[in-house]
Amino acid sequence: MTENRKKIHNDLEVVQEGFANGVAPGFPLSDLEKQGMIQNAAEAYGQFLTALGCDWKNDPNSDNTPMRVAKAYVNDLWKGRYTAMSEITSFPSDGYDGIVIERNIPLTSMCSHHHQTIGGVVHIGYVVGENGRVIGLSKLNRIVEHFGRRGAIQEQLTSAIHQAVDKICENNRGVIVTVVGTHNCVSCRGVRHQGASMITTKANGVFMENGNLAREEFFDSIKINNGNHPI
Repeated sequence: MTENRKKIHNDLEVVQEGFANGVAPGFPLSDLEKQGMIQNAAEAYGQFLTALGCDWKNDPNSDNTPMRVAKAYVNDLWKGRYTAMSEITSFPSDGYDGIVIERNIPLTSMCSHHHQTIGGVVHIGYVVGENGRVIGLSKLNRIVEHFGRRGAIQEQLTSAIHQAVDKICENNRGVIVTVVGTHNCVSCRGVRHQGASMITTKANGVFMENGNLAREEFFDSIKINNGNHPI
């Protein structure tokens, strides 16, 4: 990873290094460092299961569970803490100064409180400014994937995605991000309520102006909350 790319990544971070919703110390980790982390995590998770009274070593369905869980965290569930986001490309707007909206970007994340999954969708909109740039469409998905694959609370995740888009989309006139998430920590523990969802929105620029056409177009396009705007 070049120093320039590393600086860009550092500029996109909004929380302290080492926190569950931030990058791991030494980010990005090499393949060898990831393997060492997986091994250490597997040993620790085996001790965790033993402390819970699980005879995992003699259970044919669980004897490799510590390694499976460790690999899942490092390679999938918390991938965004250890692996650098691929390069985010942007292009000259060539005179386009309207709104760009991508709806229903799939989200898989994890609550940093109980380590239960968060599933849902992310909607992103931005208004291109004069001499501004547009982001490669699939790159919005990559931004969501990168910050989603960590331990997080939805409010902070929304802010992280918003800040990344705002910084990468140079000279924009406003950025808005809405996250609609269902939390397994609500459905499987505590109140155990099925079907509840959480909506968070972060906006700046023209999207904070009541009656602004871009703001209205964004909320109309995602048809959120039966037409009632969350902000």
